[in-house]
Amino acid sequence: MIDYLNKETYNFNLPEELIATHPTDKRDHCKLMIMNRDDGQIEHKNFFDIVSYFKKGDVLVFNDSKVIPARVFFKKETGGIVEVLFLKRIDDYTWECLLKGRKLKVNDKLFLDDIYATIIEDNITSKKLKFSKQLTNELLNIIGNIPLPPYIIQSRKKNNEDEIIEDDKIVYQNVFAKREGSIASPTSGLHFTNELIEKIKSIGVEVLYITLHVGFATFNPIKENDLRKHIMHFEEFYIDQSVVNIIINAKKDNRRIIACGTTVSRVLESEYDNFSFKRLSGETNIFIYPPYKFKCVDAMITNFHTPHSTLLAMVSAFSDYNHIMNAYNIAIENKYRFFSYGDAMFML
Repeated sequence: MIDYLNKETYNFNLPEELIATHPTDKRDHCKLMIMNRDDGQIEHKNFFDIVSYFKKGDVLVFNDSKVIPARVFFKKETGGIVEVLFLKRIDDYTWECLLKGRKLKVNDKLFLDDIYATIIEDNITSKKLKFSKQLTNELLNIIGNIPLPPYIIQSRKKNNEDEIIEDDKIVYQNVFAKREGSIASPTSGLHFTNELIEKIKSIGVEVLYITLHVGFATFNPIKENDLRKHIMHFEEFYIDQSVVNIIINAKKDNRRIIACGTTVSRVLESEYDNFSFKRLSGETNIFIYPPYKFKCVDAMITNFHTPHSTLLAMVSAFSDYNHIMNAYNIAIENKYRFFSYGDAMFML
């Protein structure tokens, strides 16, 4: 019997060469696995073939959050380098951050040119920093770097490549990204081009946008052996009333709601409730894993996720755990590329 609450249930062996550290040459030319979520049947396609799997009346929902250049390098008073990852703006001068540096404690100061920051609070996984000047998005664009996933940076270092390449600034953003606030890209949307979206619209699909600012919750691995003890951090979301109205009408008409990504799925499942929505904005820390039953999302586009991730647990609830593990094994056999810059799966 499968223990859905055990962390090791969501583990698998992935060859290192299948971890994508660079994007495909063209966004919509990656591999696409089509999987029937009910019986686990699989087809192998290219991503641009996805148009054939939509039909008139479908509702496709994207996350339009934009990645901010949240990775900044400061110096300690001793001269040591500290990597700062900006997680969340608290007010004009205060941010919640992740710090990569030794022996950092409350009241320590960090410096970058004419900016300094003081550690004012030390939490278990993050710290609060108060800055000497407002860190606006414009300033972050000058001093910050795109916060690529650590495994990409580590792999590029290992291969003596540049940590960040110029293309990352463009290809790690969705073409429809608009509202700044994420520290990681909603990566299932990276495969879409503007032309592909227009093709999907042309067959009568309604394309909608919501916002979930991707934060620590999304990429924080499951560390507790019992999933019930895993702490999901809160992430901000926004939904326009017009989007709510379209989704509710589609559900009443029994038309498909297709979520592009786990971030969209989190918002819709958090807030949709029996032909209504609880909130239009706020924060959610919903953690979805089997045997959760989806209420709003009928089909999902997603990438291939990391072992021990909350995302792997979510897709296991959306389809069937055995179907997902079989699909991942087939993906490995067929040399699919995994994680943020990797290939895609469409579960319908």
